[in-house]
Amino acid sequence: MASTSTTPAAPDGAVRASSDLSAAARWAILFLLALGVLISFLDRTSIGSAIADKGFVKEFALSNVGRGWINSAFFWSYGVAQVPMGWIVDRYGVKRPYAILFLLWCAVSFFTSMINVLGALFLMRLLVGVAEAVVIPASYRWIRNNFEEGRSGLAVGIFAMGNKFGPAIGAPAAAWLIVNYSWRAMFISMAVVGIIWLLGWMFLVPDDMPKAEARAEIGRKAGGITLGAALSSPVVWGGMLTNFCYGYFTFYCMTWMPAYLVEKRGLSLAKSGLYTFFSFAGIAIMAMIAGWAADQFIARGKDPVLVRKTFIIAGFFGGCTVLLGAYSSSLNVALFWNVFSLTALGLATANNLALCRLTLIPKPAVGLVTGVQQVATSLAGGVSASLSGWLLSVSGGYDLPMMVIFVFLLLGAASTWILLRPEWAPKLSEV
Repeated sequence: MASTSTTPAAPDGAVRASSDLSAAARWAILFLLALGVLISFLDRTSIGSAIADKGFVKEFALSNVGRGWINSAFFWSYGVAQVPMGWIVDRYGVKRPYAILFLLWCAVSFFTSMINVLGALFLMRLLVGVAEAVVIPASYRWIRNNFEEGRSGLAVGIFAMGNKFGPAIGAPAAAWLIVNYSWRAMFISMAVVGIIWLLGWMFLVPDDMPKAEARAEIGRKAGGITLGAALSSPVVWGGMLTNFCYGYFTFYCMTWMPAYLVEKRGLSLAKSGLYTFFSFAGIAIMAMIAGWAADQFIARGKDPVLVRKTFIIAGFFGGCTVLLGAYSSSLNVALFWNVFSLTALGLATANNLALCRLTLIPKPAVGLVTGVQQVATSLAGGVSASLSGWLLSVSGGYDLPMMVIFVFLLLGAASTWILLRPEWAPKLSEV
């Protein structure tokens, strides 16, 4: 794999992040951010369990295509809102925007439990997408402000554990709530958990909203990379393509894997949740280990770009083993490769995010570029959920949807190799 040996410098001329917080406080808030993204992913996974429930499908008269659209509704509005959210957190800090939008998400989740009309359900999923759009840009903005390059892999790995343990916990928890209570109780529970987290956020995280005069300077620096300038960078497009391909597989697992395990492999809804837990727990743990391991190589003087690209490509190839499960006639073999393939993709998780959103991106534009790349990630969720439903409908089985996953994983590896180069990273201009 060809790569330059030039280590990208931090955009502000220093390699260390700037923060007045103690080390203990930084790690504690990082843990809180991981919990926040975990809770947001609980919701994304819970709808996947709901559409595998016969009672829910009957109540809303959902076809396979309809199930795909309900699964995907969240991602369309989530994608549209990403760039505005990145712009906001770059200028107004993390704490207040996050708190306001998280409260909105909790309210929408609660009101979802009261509806019985398909159009209203679709609208609620759109609103949840807007509310949760702040989570990723805000979190990476905070990590970039508080962690240096040599620790960013571990920091992102810990944070990424939240968005992987969210589905891991969400699938069996949602299935249990649906089986023992109802899908309505499931949505109420999501709202209550969110409110509890929000109380901790308000009390523990210091206010980081800049004063008026400081906002003007921050806005000037952030304006050093306009949206147009960011989109002129091959690194930004490479990050978008890589994140789309990565997200296509993971969001398929969140939205359709419970139904696949129930309908093709004959598991109960409760058991499908259990195996979904194993898959996402595996990718979460692997993400943290791989992020830490890459940091160790970088700390010993290895090129950060080359190290992280190696881990990313290995993760994409590991994910391709999902086809071994799809075409197996043995239930145990299929379940093994289901868990293994998503776990192996964890080699890419933290390293991809650290490379595309931190290492190669100037500090003042982290929120903006993260928002742009999240558009691709959310588009992956929408396309994966809806396209998989359509492919299932036209082919009558899950083999074709999984073959499409395989193609996107290979494309993600190629994009990483070719496009993620330091000399093609976006540059700050004087404003």
